Amino acid sequence: MKTLSKHFTSADVRNQTIYADRTELIYAPLQWQLRGLQQTATGYGSKITTREKISFNGQAHRLYCTCYSNGGSVWFMAKGVKYFVN
Repeated sequence: MKTLSKHFTSADVRNQTIYADRTELIYAPLQWQLRGLQQTATGYGSKITTREKISFNGQAHRLYCTCYSNGGSVWFMAKGVKYFVN
C-alpha cells in the first residue's frame, strides 16, 4: 500500500539530517516483512531494512536503521551521501 508522502529536497537538509514525521514517509514493506519475518535473528545490525521509504529529490529511497542495544539511527543513501532522518 502506497500512501501520499511529502517530497523532500536538498533545501530540507540541515547538517546531513532531514526532520520528518512518520506520516510524511511512504509505507512500502517488502514481502518478507509482510510475512512477519525480520532481517537478523536479533533484530540488531548496521543496515536493517525498514518498512518505509522517503521521497527525496524526486526519487523514493529505502530507509535503513543502524541498531545496537536499545537505540537506533535511521538513514538513507542518495548519490553516495548518507542522510539521517529524525
